[in-house]
Amino acid sequence: MRGDEDDEYSIQELAKAAGTTSRTLRHYGAVGLLPPSRTGHNGYRYYDRQSLISLQRILLLRELGLGLPAIGEVLAGDRDPADALEVHLDLLQAERARVDRQIASIRTTLRKTRGGERLMATEAFDGFDHTQYEDEVTQRWGRDAYERGDRWWRSMSADEQKAFQQAHVDLAADWGTANAEGVTAETDRAQTLAARHVAWLSGPVQVSAEYVANIGAMYLADDRFGRNYERHGAGTTQLVADALAYYAGHSMSQ
Repeated sequence: MRGDEDDEYSIQELAKAAGTTSRTLRHYGAVGLLPPSRTGHNGYRYYDRQSLISLQRILLLRELGLGLPAIGEVLAGDRDPADALEVHLDLLQAERARVDRQIASIRTTLRKTRGGERLMATEAFDGFDHTQYEDEVTQRWGRDAYERGDRWWRSMSADEQKAFQQAHVDLAADWGTANAEGVTAETDRAQTLAARHVAWLSGPVQVSAEYVANIGAMYLADDRFGRNYERHGAGTTQLVADALAYYAGHSMSQ
């Protein structure tokens, strides 16, 4: 491919280098975040060195919890790429400091638990932010949805919270197994998994058919969620999305 275009990457090459998928890059392009630097006569998309910098910034902002509309505003407001990278470096350093505090908190918990010492709440939860998705949830589904979900989460005991999280870990693994065995979205097995998934989603909120279908689409569009399923095998996220859409259309509309 290279020829005179030594700093140019195909969509497959860029996706591989960034540890993401061509589908994700096409979605970023469709919403205006990452247009290709050029499109070949064969319709293939190519990306230049500036595209690498833009994608780096997009992925960083995703890791920091920003939704795509918010990322678009950040990118549109930037003028000097060097200044923008300075800002992102500051964010990374702040995130590293937060992770360092989490590590120190866990070490303190381990030491005091093993030594039978009293553990203070401020020590146990230093560095943990359970409201990191507040803005995004509010933007997607409204302030009431966030507040209901937050109250529901805080009303549970630590064991109940752990059980809720484990239920999703088990569900994701079962989706991966089904995908590996060639299960398709409309089969009884996939629909049984979809029913489990909807029951899990119904913990914090009352879900509608539209909500369930949109959740599946979000899994495909958002790597932060899709990676929970793709780690169990390529194509698992697609099965989840298709099965949830089928369930929403056939079991929730009756």
